[in-house]
Order: sequence, then structure tokens, then C-alpha cells
Amino acid sequence: MSSHPSPTTAASGGPRPATRASRVLVLNSGSSSVKYQLLDMRDSSRLAVGLVERIGEETSRLKHTPLTGGRTREQVGPIADHDAALKAVATELAADGLGLDSAELAAIGHRVVHGGQRFTEPTVVDDAVLAEIERLIPVAPLHNPANLTGIRTAMALRPDLPQVAVFDTAFHTTMPESAARYAIDVRTADEHRIRRYGFHGTSHAYVSRETARLLGKAPEDVNVIVLHLGNGASASAVRGGRCVDTSMGLTPLEGLVMGTRSGDVDPAVIFHLQRVGGMSTDEIDTLLNKRSGLIGLCGDNDMREIRRRVDEGDEQARLAFDIYIHRLKKYIGAYYAVLGRVDAVAFTAGVGENAAPVREAAVAGLEQLGLVVDGDLNAVRSGEPRLISPRDARVAVAVVPTDEELEIATQTYALVGESGGSGAGLGEGNA
Repeated sequence: MSSHPSPTTAASGGPRPATRASRVLVLNSGSSSVKYQLLDMRDSSRLAVGLVERIGEETSRLKHTPLTGGRTREQVGPIADHDAALKAVATELAADGLGLDSAELAAIGHRVVHGGQRFTEPTVVDDAVLAEIERLIPVAPLHNPANLTGIRTAMALRPDLPQVAVFDTAFHTTMPESAARYAIDVRTADEHRIRRYGFHGTSHAYVSRETARLLGKAPEDVNVIVLHLGNGASASAVRGGRCVDTSMGLTPLEGLVMGTRSGDVDPAVIFHLQRVGGMSTDEIDTLLNKRSGLIGLCGDNDMREIRRRVDEGDEQARLAFDIYIHRLKKYIGAYYAVLGRVDAVAFTAGVGENAAPVREAAVAGLEQLGLVVDGDLNAVRSGEPRLISPRDARVAVAVVPTDEELEIATQTYALVGESGGSGAGLGEGNA
């Protein structure tokens, strides 16, 4: 990945004139937090990054870093709600000459976790789009309400500016029905919108495309298995730039072993815990989403700590690591079969980018599939995309740092940058 030059100077070091609105503010609104980045899309450089957390508490915290010069600033104190949070962000940006009232701001791009089947592309938000995102709250109760709050607050601050929703699920809408459907009664599934949607889509889109670039090929010519391994984890099978399968399903609970989520379990486990264990639906939900995965297996969800314990001979940590790798290896094999031909396996996100033992163990024993890791290359720590397989390997193994904010900004700007915000809404082909 190329480094980001300063957006305030040209290559010669002199001032660079603005030709048209080129900035995009990316907002990722959680239930009690707002992450943000301001980017200049002329060179994809960052102008500022920041985080507001613990919104609604007395100990709210805003951390703001201008990347055009100046030091990180922090403030701690009550921030009542998302409206107050975004106003505080606007104040910090304005202090750096990057205010939301700038004529250089082309749009605000919002991460929206669940777009269902209707939203297959980035979409300029209007009332109909807001209503549809709200209608999807039952299948994303932890995420869509917060995403909506961020959008509505930003719209109130800049009602004249295009607000673009970029959906986590959109990249996976290309899955065939054979991959997206669960084998349950069709009418029941359709009535309740039960199907496999997939998540982390902006990451899978970005990483699959960057992997093709790393190989010197066009995305449409490459088949990639992407392994997004963070506290949340997901795998995808990408054929020629289009997702044909992914591990997460109706919710982000399905699939790989994660930091606190179980991933795949027999659905009858739920009935057993209700009937025999006397647990309520909410208790089981908490168990599978917050007290399972690595933390449920060994009490830690930080892979660095787990590996430290493994190296010290901790058997519980070893078992947790082995279960994590076993599930990961199963998905690699499954998606190899789905794709038929694999050009690369790409590791990304916090664990995928930084945990060399995970990468090594995930492909160990898969030499017959053409998957081999070079120990020396795998041990290198770098923030750049890189190959960690031998030069003559049949299948490339890559580490590709993800950049979801850049992907959101890129999709947002592609939609509104040239047209000044006249992109399609719900009724114009994007849903």
C-alpha cells in the first residue's frame, strides 16, 4: 500500500490548488462511539482521524489527530449523545481548518452494517433509504440503530451535503442462492428475511482487490480466499472480484471462531440450553456472542496473550488456539472447493496482519493444495501488502492490511464526487 503524502502540498512542495470538492468524511457510528476519518480523495490521503467513545457517560472521551500538522488532542468529559459528539468532532476539525462547512467537503460516507437484499451498492440517503435501514433493525439490532443515529445527526448538521450509506453486506449480495439460502422452509425464511447476508464486506472488497493488484492482475482475473481475522472474524470466497460465499450469515455470529463469538454451532445447542439448562433466549444470546469463542475457551480474546500462554505451556490456551486454527483451516478447504481454482489466500485485520503463528498454522498441512508459507517472509512485520509464500508457490499467500475507511470513502466519492451529489437513492436503482 502506498504511503499517504501530505494533502496540503504538491509533489514539488508548493501549495496545491483545489479544483473541486474532494474531501470525504467517513463516519462509523456505534451505540456509544463515533469513529471518523477525513480524507482527500485526490490522493486518498488522510487529513484527520479520531474517535469519540463512551457517549452518554460522564467520562466520554474524544481523541482527535490532525495529520496535516499538529499533535493529537484529547478531551474527557460528558458528551450527552451522538448530536453532541458530532458537534464536538466538527469543532475539532474546524480548529485545524478542516471544518464541516468547508466547500471542499464533497460528502459524508457512513458505514451501515446491514443493508439486507435491497442495498447492493453505496446509496445516497433520502427518506426512503432511512426507512429501509430502519426496517432492517430486527436483523441488526446492535448496529443499524446506531448507524441511523449517525446519519440523521450528520444530515441535521449539513442538510445540503450528500450523505452516502455504504453497507457491510453489499459486497456479499453477489452470492448465488445456493450459498445464500438456509435449508429451511422457504415461506418461513422469506417472511422473516432469514438468509445469509455476510458482513465485513468493505474489508473483503478492498482486500480482494488489493490482492489482485499485489499479484499484478486485474480483480476479474483472480480467485481469492480472504480471511478477515480480528476480534470479529470472517472468510470469503471471491471469484473474479465477486463474492460467491462468506462465513457470516443472518448475523455476524456464524462462521469462524472469534474473540467472543462462537461461530458455527449445532442449532440444537440452543434448544438444549433452554430445555435442560433453563437459560432464557437473552442469556443464550449473551453466551454465544459475548462469552464464547476464544474468551469462552481460555478466558482471553487477545491472540497475543493466548500465544504467550501457549509458549509457556498453558494447555487451555493451546486448546483454544487449536480449535481456532481447526475452524479456519476447514473454511480455507471449503472455499478452495467452492472456487475450484485459487490464486491467493489473503490474511487481513488485526490478527491476520500481525499474528505470524496463526498464518503459519492455518496453511500447515495444505501443501497438496499449493499453500506454503515461507518462515522468514512470514516473520517480517510490515504495514505494507506483501507475499509470505515462496516465489514458486502454486498459490500465493499474502498479508494485505485492510482499509475499510478508505474503501468507504472511495465508494462514496465514486458515487457523488463527479456529480456533486446527484447519485441514486432507493428508487433509482441502488436498492
